[in-house]
Amino acid sequence: MEKRSELPKEGLPNGTTAVHGHLPARTANPSHALTTPIWQTATYTFANTADLIAYQEGKLWGGTGGRVEYARYGNPTVRAVEQRLAALEAGNLPGSYDALLFPTGMTAITHILLSMLPTGSHVIFTDDSYRKTRQFCQTFLKRLGIESSEVPMGDYDALAAAIQPNTRIILTESPTNPYLRVADLERIVAIAKQHKRIKTMIDATFATPVNQRPLTYGIDLVIHSGTKYFSGHNDVMAGVAVGEAGLIHALRQSQGMLGGVLDPHAAYLLERGLKTLALRVQQQNRSAQAVAEFLEGHPAIDRVWYPGLPSHPDHAIARQQMGGFGGVVSFEVAVPPGQTALDAAARVVDGLKIPYIAASLGGVESLIEQPAIMSYFELSTEERRTIGMKDNLVRFAIGIEETADILADLEQALAVGEQ
Repeated sequence: MEKRSELPKEGLPNGTTAVHGHLPARTANPSHALTTPIWQTATYTFANTADLIAYQEGKLWGGTGGRVEYARYGNPTVRAVEQRLAALEAGNLPGSYDALLFPTGMTAITHILLSMLPTGSHVIFTDDSYRKTRQFCQTFLKRLGIESSEVPMGDYDALAAAIQPNTRIILTESPTNPYLRVADLERIVAIAKQHKRIKTMIDATFATPVNQRPLTYGIDLVIHSGTKYFSGHNDVMAGVAVGEAGLIHALRQSQGMLGGVLDPHAAYLLERGLKTLALRVQQQNRSAQAVAEFLEGHPAIDRVWYPGLPSHPDHAIARQQMGGFGGVVSFEVAVPPGQTALDAAARVVDGLKIPYIAASLGGVESLIEQPAIMSYFELSTEERRTIGMKDNLVRFAIGIEETADILADLEQALAVGEQ
């Protein structure tokens, strides 16, 4: 494999940041608990009216942060995790950055779009993005009088041409789902900066801040489904937005009205997962690279989609802006004579013993799926082909199992598929 280019000069966060976040070593939690306590409360009390007035005037507990008057406006457990996430994503960048947690990644996306797009405005999104995100822009926002344009991923001339006077947000993923396209973040920011009032928004779930930090390139808002790599154990749902502190503050105010807040116990589980994020992602990077290289050389596979391979259309930009290429590998199974594409892919999926057939990704367990069946089953083969979703495509989300065991499992499953 060719040598990877130098990482961004600001660097990428290491395991120490994932473990300690914004806190200096040996900072004590209440009662000197090592882990952040779960503040399971719906409301907060005040000793007297004077304290309440002092709080309202911003003289008590800073008036903001984890301790507020009602849990819809904040929670100490949630706040601690938000600060850890801001440290992970922003690192040592100059300026002030913050994070805002939501109950799901989709809530984070819809909350931001609803909060930042007034009636009569316009949003641009790329085609190889999460299906529900595209549907929300095309259907729900349309009912509110908000226009949207879909542009091909990687076509920056089309992106620039799609900008209108009322454009307010450019939204994409990097890497994307399921073809793992990697956005040229510097180019997107440069296009947006040629126009006033346009914010850039990247769903970076597949990368995590261990592999990529979009804020480094000037992206305004970074979104993650915390359900995936951040949690890492397939046992909690969460979403997060990270950006400049003033922008996050405005989104926090609208969260108090829209009400999409994260439960403190879910925040506790999310923080537990974050402490091993760097270790898990590094292992998943290694295994996914090995899997991609193995599959690309196998006669039962037509094509592999993984940014760590020189054959991937965005390999060059991935090498420039990513410290690792992620734990998801998508591949197209060769279709033997007499089989349908769906059946050919299903034989490989069913022949595997390690991964579970399930949606999602980023957990310790390997998961596998056929997008044509898992997400696009209601569409015909022709309709799926029209939108670029092939029936023989398989998405393999690598867990933390031993790389050799995953490769051996693939080898035996592909042998079954060839029979």
